[in-house]
Amino acid sequence: MKKAELVFIPITGISHLLSSVEVAKLLVDRDERLSITFLIMKLRFDPKIDRFINSVSTACNRIRFIDLPKDKPGPNQPRKSIFSLIETQIPHVKDEVSKLVSQSESSPDSPTLSGFVLDMFCTPMIDVANEFGVPSYIFLTSGAAFLSLQFYIQALHDEQKVDPAEFKGSEAELVMPCLANPVPAKVLPSVLLDKEWLPHMLSQARRFRESKGIIINTFEELESHAIDSFSKGNTPPVYPVGPILNLNRDGDCDEESDKYKDIKQWLDDQPLSSVVYLCFGSRGSFGVDQVKEIAWGLEQSGHRFLWSLRKPPPKGTMEPPSDYTNPRDVLPEGFWDRTANTGKIIGWAPQTDILAHPSVGGFVSHCGWNSILESIWFGVPIAAWPLYAEQQLNAFQIIVELGLGVEIKMDYRREFISDGNEDVISAGEIERGVRCLMELRDEKREKLKEMSGKSRKALENGGSSFTWLVRFIQDTVDQLP
Repeated sequence: MKKAELVFIPITGISHLLSSVEVAKLLVDRDERLSITFLIMKLRFDPKIDRFINSVSTACNRIRFIDLPKDKPGPNQPRKSIFSLIETQIPHVKDEVSKLVSQSESSPDSPTLSGFVLDMFCTPMIDVANEFGVPSYIFLTSGAAFLSLQFYIQALHDEQKVDPAEFKGSEAELVMPCLANPVPAKVLPSVLLDKEWLPHMLSQARRFRESKGIIINTFEELESHAIDSFSKGNTPPVYPVGPILNLNRDGDCDEESDKYKDIKQWLDDQPLSSVVYLCFGSRGSFGVDQVKEIAWGLEQSGHRFLWSLRKPPPKGTMEPPSDYTNPRDVLPEGFWDRTANTGKIIGWAPQTDILAHPSVGGFVSHCGWNSILESIWFGVPIAAWPLYAEQQLNAFQIIVELGLGVEIKMDYRREFISDGNEDVISAGEIERGVRCLMELRDEKREKLKEMSGKSRKALENGGSSFTWLVRFIQDTVDQLP
């Protein structure tokens, strides 16, 4: 029996790593010939990532993790971008893959290197795969529509010489093959409009075209229009294998489990579908002025709430948000006491457990792709409040394209206006959005329930994502000499 090894190179942001590992688990569960080695770039210290890796290593003997050496910057060296940091890892990746190949050649029982699976930000590693004579596949943690949009913008730029920055602030609408509805320029992702990020995103799209295929965390029934659009252009094959979710919360420590017990106890005491849950992702946080508007909006809505309130990192750093020592310091005076019987404020949030709880009836979300997939899986409608990355496009999809959510502000961007202050959404807008969400019409809830069932069926034997995963294995393992 031929044995094959795939080398996964993720970036170690927790949401990207979780999805990559879940795909790896599916692959080794589906085919006993496969083993997978993760090469981990230690770009910053995060104990949660270390706990997660240790948990998976213990549970899965055909998935292993190798930490790449961490390059220490000199004291006067300027801070590098994520793209520059990844390029510094190329020599370390070459060293580790050379060891894997040598081991395979010296032992007939060792698996044969059959390809690289690269995070969407790790396209420089395509050159390393080429040196070793193996194909590269991209793993996309965003949806199929964003991938198609990226190809569309890259083609506009390269072939028609259109500068995408022209769309910033424009009232134009774009007709694209990946979506059924015209897309307002105001919901185009910031990374495709920003002059600093745009060259990286264009380069990324060009490199995507060099890959052997693109694995996407989505499913046909959710993004059929976008997935069909790839069959009409000069792009690599796509493999929609989602929804890929970390439902077991691998790596959570006892302290986090204790925190969830307290949250669960509070949710257990609330009526069915009565709680609106607010969470803005692993990098989502707001300044004090916006926090106060959220608080007033929630109080005025009259609905019960569970709010994951995070403290912004120091300005100019790449650190993630943290928990407040005392959240009362940033809340309106008296809010904590007035809402003691109807609301609960938390820091870190075990999101899948919260969304799975029957008391939760709505989700105010930043519209990160993982959060959208989780809300669909559990059948909890979203009120869209996007912040960064491709989240404005995700919000457009969930509200306009799919009709599965409502809007707080679909084109909001986590940016600062000219005087350096944060663009603040008013309490009135937040109150309106929460009311629309929690008083959602039955037909929308039924539509979401139907899509929830399709998301689960896609992963079952014979389902669309199950079939695409089998096809990916055939294209990698079965092609070995």
